[in-house]
Amino acid sequence: MNNTTMTLLSACSKGGAATVVKIHASGALKQRLISFGLMRGADVYMLECAPGKSTFEIKVGNVSLALRKEEAELIEVNNVR
Repeated sequence: MNNTTMTLLSACSKGGAATVVKIHASGALKQRLISFGLMRGADVYMLECAPGKSTFEIKVGNVSLALRKEEAELIEVNNVR
């Protein structure tokens, strides 16, 4: 995959990593994501993805988060590796 290609976090695969470009959420959800370190420029590591359950487990810094598919689709990333 091209390193400059923009994609959604929900499209990343298990064991992959990416850099956050933009969070398309607003209000309380956006503030909650930022409080966990999920902000522009942060490196995100995909620990687990369960498409059947529509959940994603990611790691940002020292924090592990579980996101719903709808939330992961609001996070735009690039440098997918």
